[in-house]
Amino acid sequence: MSPSPDDRASRTLRPPEHRVERRAIGWWMLQSLLLTGPLLAASVLALLWWEGARPWPAVAVALSAVLLVVGAVIEPLWRYRVHRWETTDTAVYARTGWLVREWRAAPLSRVQTVDAVQGPLEQFLGLSTLRVTTASSRGAIDIGGLDKRTAARVADELTRVAELVPGDAT
Repeated sequence: MSPSPDDRASRTLRPPEHRVERRAIGWWMLQSLLLTGPLLAASVLALLWWEGARPWPAVAVALSAVLLVVGAVIEPLWRYRVHRWETTDTAVYARTGWLVREWRAAPLSRVQTVDAVQGPLEQFLGLSTLRVTTASSRGAIDIGGLDKRTAARVADELTRVAELVPGDAT
């Protein structure tokens, strides 16, 4: 007997329910500026001071400027539209990426650790990354761009729920 259309529809992948914080856009922009800003500055300095190689530094400035715009404007806005997360009583779901999208689900029976991690920029913006380590060779599921209170609350909830799930997460 084949499954009914309603059964098939309930099993299709759907985007996780929650968006990351809007402040994550600023976090991604700052990360990109810290990476590509020095590249653009070095290219401009080379253009100004290295007269013997005039055409090449101009190309480097143009490419650096394009990278800066893509990384600091387009990528963060695109990522904000894609990134989603959700937790249930049985699993953790995350969708990430911008050019390459990744949709991951981890059953709570496979959860080994749950952490809320904050880098310097995240601390400055009041954000946190929820890291759910599983017994998967693929590695942890990172849900970045969460409000720090939300990440702490979800980490606590997942820890309590994971303790109730039988099994040793292997």
